[in-house]
Amino acid sequence: MMRPRGFSLMELLLVMALIGVASLLAVAAMSGGMQGMKLHAGAKDVAAQMRFARAVAISSGQPQDVLIDPQARRWQGAKGRSGDLPDGGEIVFTGARASQFEGGLVDGGKGAVRFFPDGAATGGRVRMLANGGGWDVDVGWLTGEVRVSRVQAPR
Repeated sequence: MMRPRGFSLMELLLVMALIGVASLLAVAAMSGGMQGMKLHAGAKDVAAQMRFARAVAISSGQPQDVLIDPQARRWQGAKGRSGDLPDGGEIVFTGARASQFEGGLVDGGKGAVRFFPDGAATGGRVRMLANGGGWDVDVGWLTGEVRVSRVQAPR
Protein backbone atom coordinates (compact mmCIF):
# COMPACT_ATOMS: atom_id res chain seq x y z
CA MET A 1 0.00 0.00 0.00
CA MET A 2 1.32 3.39 -0.95
CA ARG A 3 1.41 6.11 1.67
CA PRO A 4 0.55 9.69 0.55
CA ARG A 5 3.43 12.13 0.54
CA GLY A 6 3.37 15.43 2.44
CA PHE A 7 2.99 16.67 6.00
CA SER A 8 0.26 15.90 8.46
CA LEU A 9 -1.91 18.62 9.95
CA MET A 10 -0.29 18.01 13.34
CA GLU A 11 3.19 18.58 11.92
CA LEU A 12 2.11 21.84 10.25
CA LEU A 13 0.49 23.13 13.46
CA LEU A 14 3.60 22.31 15.47
CA VAL A 15 5.86 24.20 13.04
CA MET A 16 3.51 27.21 13.05
CA ALA A 17 3.47 27.26 16.86
CA LEU A 18 7.28 27.15 16.99
CA ILE A 19 7.51 30.03 14.50
CA GLY A 20 5.04 32.04 16.62
CA VAL A 21 6.99 31.49 19.82
CA ALA A 22 10.28 32.41 18.12
CA SER A 23 8.69 35.60 16.73
CA LEU A 24 7.42 36.66 20.17
CA LEU A 25 10.83 36.09 21.69
CA ALA A 26 12.50 38.12 18.94
CA VAL A 27 10.08 41.04 19.37
CA ALA A 28 10.56 41.01 23.15
CA ALA A 29 14.34 40.99 22.77
CA MET A 30 14.32 43.91 20.33
CA SER A 31 11.96 46.07 22.37
CA GLY A 32 13.76 45.70 25.71
CA GLY A 33 11.67 42.83 27.00
CA MET A 34 8.56 43.16 29.12
CA GLN A 35 9.82 46.36 30.78
CA GLY A 36 10.33 47.95 27.37
CA MET A 37 6.82 47.00 26.31
CA LYS A 38 5.38 48.44 29.53
CA LEU A 39 7.29 51.70 28.99
CA HIS A 40 6.06 51.93 25.41
CA ALA A 41 2.46 51.34 26.50
CA GLY A 42 2.86 53.95 29.25
CA ALA A 43 4.30 56.49 26.81
CA LYS A 44 1.43 55.93 24.38
CA ASP A 45 -1.07 56.35 27.24
CA VAL A 46 0.47 59.66 28.41
CA ALA A 47 0.60 60.90 24.80
CA ALA A 48 -3.08 60.04 24.29
CA GLN A 49 -4.06 61.90 27.44
CA MET A 50 -2.07 64.95 26.36
CA ARG A 51 -3.75 64.91 22.96
CA PHE A 52 -7.11 64.65 24.73
CA ALA A 53 -6.27 67.65 26.95
CA ARG A 54 -5.29 69.66 23.87
CA ALA A 55 -8.57 68.77 22.15
CA VAL A 56 -10.56 69.76 25.27
CA ALA A 57 -8.69 73.08 25.48
CA ILE A 58 -9.49 73.87 21.85
CA SER A 59 -13.14 72.81 22.03
CA SER A 60 -13.91 74.42 25.41
CA GLY A 61 -11.88 77.59 25.02
CA GLN A 62 -10.33 76.98 28.45
CA PRO A 63 -6.68 76.08 29.19
CA GLN A 64 -6.17 72.45 30.24
CA ASP A 65 -3.30 71.03 32.29
CA VAL A 66 -1.68 67.61 32.37
CA LEU A 67 0.21 67.14 35.63
CA ILE A 68 3.11 64.71 35.86
CA ASP A 69 4.45 63.42 39.18
CA PRO A 70 7.55 61.28 38.47
CA GLN A 71 8.12 60.35 42.14
CA ALA A 72 4.56 59.09 42.70
CA ARG A 73 4.47 57.74 39.12
CA ARG A 74 1.10 59.38 38.44
CA TRP A 75 -0.42 61.73 35.90
CA GLN A 76 -3.57 63.81 36.04
CA GLY A 77 -5.25 65.23 32.95
CA ALA A 78 -8.26 67.05 31.57
CA LYS A 79 -11.80 66.32 32.78
CA GLY A 80 -10.56 64.58 35.94
CA ARG A 81 -8.73 61.79 34.16
CA SER A 82 -5.75 60.30 35.97
CA GLY A 83 -3.55 57.24 35.84
CA ASP A 84 -0.29 55.58 36.71
CA LEU A 85 3.06 55.76 35.00
CA PRO A 86 4.89 52.43 34.48
CA ASP A 87 6.72 50.83 37.40
CA GLY A 88 10.44 50.24 37.17
CA GLY A 89 13.00 52.30 35.38
CA GLU A 90 13.40 56.05 35.55
CA ILE A 91 10.85 58.75 34.73
CA VAL A 92 12.05 62.29 34.09
CA PHE A 93 9.86 65.31 33.36
CA THR A 94 11.34 68.35 31.66
CA GLY A 95 9.16 71.43 31.36
CA ALA A 96 7.24 73.92 33.46
CA ARG A 97 6.71 73.36 37.17
CA ALA A 98 3.06 73.15 38.12
CA SER A 99 3.52 75.80 40.81
CA GLN A 100 4.46 78.36 38.11
CA PHE A 101 0.90 78.46 36.79
CA GLU A 102 -1.76 80.78 38.14
CA GLY A 103 -3.01 79.51 41.47
CA GLY A 104 -0.15 77.05 41.91
CA LEU A 105 -1.87 73.81 40.93
CA VAL A 106 0.28 71.52 43.08
CA ASP A 107 3.45 71.64 45.15
CA GLY A 108 6.58 69.58 45.38
CA GLY A 109 8.41 69.53 42.05
CA LYS A 110 5.63 68.03 39.99
CA GLY A 111 5.56 69.14 36.40
CA ALA A 112 2.77 70.24 34.10
CA VAL A 113 2.04 70.87 30.46
CA ARG A 114 -0.64 73.49 29.87
CA PHE A 115 -2.60 73.42 26.60
CA PHE A 116 -4.16 76.68 25.43
CA PRO A 117 -7.39 77.24 23.45
CA ASP A 118 -5.40 78.14 20.31
CA GLY A 119 -3.74 74.69 20.36
CA ALA A 120 -0.37 75.89 21.67
CA ALA A 121 1.18 74.51 24.85
CA THR A 122 3.87 75.29 27.39
CA GLY A 123 5.80 72.32 25.98
CA GLY A 124 7.67 69.62 27.80
CA ARG A 125 9.00 66.09 27.76
CA VAL A 126 8.24 62.94 29.74
CA ARG A 127 11.16 60.51 29.40
CA MET A 128 10.71 56.88 30.49
CA LEU A 129 13.95 54.90 30.67
CA ALA A 130 14.90 51.31 31.55
CA ASN A 131 17.42 48.71 30.40
CA GLY A 132 19.50 51.16 28.37
CA GLY A 133 16.63 52.60 26.34
CA GLY A 134 13.17 54.02 26.60
CA TRP A 135 10.57 56.41 25.20
CA ASP A 136 10.05 60.17 25.06
CA VAL A 137 6.68 61.92 24.98
CA ASP A 138 7.43 65.38 23.56
CA VAL A 139 5.00 68.31 23.46
CA GLY A 140 5.85 71.18 21.13
CA TRP A 141 5.35 74.57 22.75
CA LEU A 142 4.30 76.38 19.59
CA THR A 143 1.97 73.85 18.02
CA GLY A 144 1.04 71.67 21.01
CA GLU A 145 1.87 68.63 18.87
CA VAL A 146 2.43 65.48 20.93
CA ARG A 147 4.97 62.91 19.67
CA VAL A 148 6.26 59.60 21.01
CA SER A 149 9.80 58.60 20.03
CA ARG A 150 12.26 55.91 21.00
CA VAL A 151 15.33 56.83 23.09
CA GLN A 152 18.57 54.93 22.72
CA ALA A 153 21.03 55.00 25.61
CA PRO A 154 24.38 56.57 24.76
CA ARG A 155 27.20 54.08 24.19
